[in-house]
Amino acid sequence: MNLSELSIPQLIDEYLKGPKLLREAVAGMSREQLLARPFAGKWSTLELVAHLADFEPVYGDRMKRILAEDGPTLFGGDPDKFAAKLAYHERDLETELCLIECVRRQMATILRTVPAVDFQRVGQHSEAGPLTLRTFLERITGHIPHHLPFIAEKCCSADWRCQRASCACETESLGEVR
Repeated sequence: MNLSELSIPQLIDEYLKGPKLLREAVAGMSREQLLARPFAGKWSTLELVAHLADFEPVYGDRMKRILAEDGPTLFGGDPDKFAAKLAYHERDLETELCLIECVRRQMATILRTVPAVDFQRVGQHSEAGPLTLRTFLERITGHIPHHLPFIAEKCCSADWRCQRASCACETESLGEVR
């Protein structure tokens, strides 16, 4: 799906779908399965969910600052440094999922009140340069769907296999693994 082709209301609706998709992707996984690293040097499923949960409020803050301030400076963050220092393997899956859901619900409420013209307001990202509110919304809307194939591939490669009816393990290759 090309998010840039959606209207603002459609984009916000897609943004709100992400947490449900993530919940479905990890449904029924044991703690052992969440912590498994079937690919050396790649994140476990729990680390991936913790990454999503850590960057959800970052994006929420960026969008709020673009709305509230004129041309704010917005700092980047290194996902691997977050993973190395922020106890990703000690995190509780439900807490992480709830955080993502809460941030998105709050932001959707805010974004639905914003005049269309304000989606062109700009923040100065420290790494990517000037970016609009709409661009940030598109990026965070695509963040969960971007990572879902990585969760599925971990599940499909592990000894336990996911055994879910919706699993695509036998029918398709899921590409690059994070």
